[in-house]
Amino acid sequence: MLGGAGIIGTAAAAALLGRRPSYSFRDKSVFITGGALGLGFLMAELLAAEGARLMLVSRNGDQLQEAELKLRATNPQVKTRVCDIRKEQEIRAAIDECVKSYGTIDVLINNAGVIQVGPFENMRLEDFYDAMATHAWAPLYAIHAALPHMRRQGGGRIVNISSIGGKIAVPHLLPYAMSKFALAALSDGIRVELAKYGIGVTSVYPGLMRTGSHVYAHTKGQSEKESTWFSLMATTPVLAINAKRAASKIIEACRSGSRGLVITPQAKLAVITQGLAPGVVSMVNEVVNRWILPKPTSSVGAVYDRAHFVESRNSTRS
Repeated sequence: MLGGAGIIGTAAAAALLGRRPSYSFRDKSVFITGGALGLGFLMAELLAAEGARLMLVSRNGDQLQEAELKLRATNPQVKTRVCDIRKEQEIRAAIDECVKSYGTIDVLINNAGVIQVGPFENMRLEDFYDAMATHAWAPLYAIHAALPHMRRQGGGRIVNISSIGGKIAVPHLLPYAMSKFALAALSDGIRVELAKYGIGVTSVYPGLMRTGSHVYAHTKGQSEKESTWFSLMATTPVLAINAKRAASKIIEACRSGSRGLVITPQAKLAVITQGLAPGVVSMVNEVVNRWILPKPTSSVGAVYDRAHFVESRNSTRS
């Protein structure tokens, strides 16, 4: 009897803790890394339409300028800054500029990403360094820089875009998976510690998304074969979710104060299977790696940049 009452009480307490009032982004200051393209830009579009005050950062100034022009058609409160988020001083300066311009930093969205595709044998240590710098250290720098402002304001929201690759290590994506696992741990850990300051943290685990970002993947080993399989996975509607839908789900998860969001049914099924039968997931990955994915080459760290390949191929055709 008492045991049953305890279970009910615990469940009720958990429900109350998980229930947060709805959140409006109007006039909120939102800082987005990797905001010039893909998922970052799509989230910025939704937030601009709601009246948020945006600060977008990216390493590409031309892409930022184009994004700013598009967003200003909906909302004039858009600022951009060229920033290499892998460098602590640059991300700190960008966040300080955001606070100076808008007075606050209400929402931080750690979205920027890189991806390397290929066998472990053909990866260089630099590939792992770059992935970790982008997906783990950069969000840490951004959170560390934003935290004093959020504490002074009495609250804030942080969204960390990890990946299904941050829950299941997929072959031929090891730098990506390693760094996304690190981000997932950081995100889940700080959520517990920052809650007392009124700062909510949402960990997002998307499955495959049709963002067009596969064009910018760096492939190793049998590069063209690696690019082909990865592009096919990232652009097939049955396997990959429409990026606008994903962006909308993430914004709504932030609004509701959700602790975690796994996007796509396939990703949810994979997470459940990993939890219930990790050996089965490992066996499937072994089969895929041995019989389906391209074999390694003898050239360690051979790199193929699909974006440059597409550009050169188009220029040749013209």
